[in-house]
Amino acid sequence: MNQTIGYARVSSIGQSLEVQLDKLKDCDKIFQEKRSGKQTDNRPELLKALDYVREGDSLVISRLDRMARSVLDLAKIAERLKEKGVALKVLDQSIDTSTSEGKLMFHMLGAFAEFENDIRRERQQDGIAKALSKGVKFGRKPALTGKQQATIRRMRKKEGFTIAQLMERFQVGRTTVYRALGTYSI
Repeated sequence: MNQTIGYARVSSIGQSLEVQLDKLKDCDKIFQEKRSGKQTDNRPELLKALDYVREGDSLVISRLDRMARSVLDLAKIAERLKEKGVALKVLDQSIDTSTSEGKLMFHMLGAFAEFENDIRRERQQDGIAKALSKGVKFGRKPALTGKQQATIRRMRKKEGFTIAQLMERFQVGRTTVYRALGTYSI
């Protein structure tokens, strides 16, 4: 007997699966998870769903982006489903890969989704470059000021402080002291 298998995913713990689960309520079985969609291998419930489906079944999702974030990932999943003889149905975009039109639409939407991600990434990189040009600093604040680094070098060279003493005095780790001294080997 052919089954409809649902898959629902949100990216973070704080998000709700409720809307997707409501759309998938007519499915025979539903796999759900709260995980990032970047890598298929990092989504155990999707992998279970892909293993569970059998020839003649349909894997149902609410939106294409719930399944994959890149065309490459989407193509791999689609190929796996095709090899198993399983149709993919995307409710919100009215895609059914058991039809020729559905297959075409599936691949076109996947390409558009990847294009949108690329544009978003470019805008983000442009924003970062602009912020850097304005002097915005990213990342963690340095553990030591330039003056403290100079003091460490002086204390080590002229006063004979040990690495352990410098670590304790400045409340920093061994690597930070070595960086201040200009040597990285431990």
